[in-house]
Amino acid sequence: MKVLCNLILPFAILFCGATSIHQNGWVNLLDGNLSKWGKYLSYRHKTDYKGDAPKNIAGELIKPIGYHIDPEKVFTVNMVNGEPVLHISGEVYGCVYTKQQFSNYHLKLQVKWGAKKWVPRISEPKDSGIIYHSQGEAGVDYWRSWMQGQEFQIMEGGCGDYWNIASAQCNIKIVKRAGKKDTLNFSTNGIDTPIGAGCSSGGFVQQEGNYEKADGEWNSIELICFGDKSIHIVNGHVVMALSKSRFLEAGVARPLVKGKLQLQSEAAEVFYKNIMIRNIEKVPAEYVAYF
Repeated sequence: MKVLCNLILPFAILFCGATSIHQNGWVNLLDGNLSKWGKYLSYRHKTDYKGDAPKNIAGELIKPIGYHIDPEKVFTVNMVNGEPVLHISGEVYGCVYTKQQFSNYHLKLQVKWGAKKWVPRISEPKDSGIIYHSQGEAGVDYWRSWMQGQEFQIMEGGCGDYWNIASAQCNIKIVKRAGKKDTLNFSTNGIDTPIGAGCSSGGFVQQEGNYEKADGEWNSIELICFGDKSIHIVNGHVVMALSKSRFLEAGVARPLVKGKLQLQSEAAEVFYKNIMIRNIEKVPAEYVAYF
């Protein structure tokens, strides 16, 4: 491995010593022991949750379950046809997160839904997500379950949507679509608009189109990040593009262009496999026009 690290360009040193380099530079992030990931669990959220830290009947703050503690086995890996598959039960809010930080990369994985849902999403679409450029401690978001970052939403009917997490911001080209409730949607013909913490347009933008496969089928997900730009791809279709990725620190906007990857546990059963990443040296030519 030391010889391999010496031969690979400096940008790839990030991966050396922790995993192996595969064909075309792809690195497998998932093994049977979740050796490249940490865990964090917060609380069993209730339907009346309003974003405040929960308290017991005596009015005392309840501590989150915390890091690397998983008594309910929310996160497990099973070998299926010789390959590891991450099972997230969704029973408790939280995440698995990479121990390494990444920047300038192409991530790809496969995801499909299980059958179970939990409070507070019993009557809601199944939900999970990839939070990238993740920094700091977990539990800083509304649900007190995740690190700050940019979210590539994985949700029934909303796969590829954008949410800001905590103080994250970005710019997205948006159009307003009328319906039961006016929504902001990504469009290459839209108006470049600040989105996220403290922005007048809020922190949520829907994908350009729904390309999710039928329930129970594997979906192919790709995330391309270079500098302050990122692309969300669902089953080969670009559904979201972000630029000027940043976060607020004491009211000052700072670049948010690297960090850990989180996979959310969010009250729905979900499976992930073939989680692969490789370094890139520029935004691929076929995606430049999205910015």
